[in-house]
Amino acid sequence: MRPVIPYVTAALLFGLGVYGVLRRRNAVLVLMAVELMLNAVNLILVTADTTARAVLPHSGQVFALFVIVLAAAEIGVGLAIVLQLYRLRATVSVDDVALTEPAVPARAAGQDVEARR
Repeated sequence: MRPVIPYVTAALLFGLGVYGVLRRRNAVLVLMAVELMLNAVNLILVTADTTARAVLPHSGQVFALFVIVLAAAEIGVGLAIVLQLYRLRATVSVDDVALTEPAVPARAAGQDVEARR
């Protein structure tokens, strides 16, 4: 069997996933693009296992199974984060997510301390 077609297909899937991660603004679509990249890696692992018999039999298929388990865990955690983000911000746009906490002005912090007294 010539492994050119699965390798080219996996490269196209991986490239499409990278494009999706870099260009999409919706968090759910970014997660879907990451899943596409993981599936491309699975295709490469299984193709490499069938074309080049290694010392360990079916090692590529075992690694592909681990990648599937990792993808399932990633989707579970990722969707939980997206749902919490939607509850807090009412949007799932990646651009609207602040990576740092907003700084509290010193004046407002001092007023808060005086209001407690």
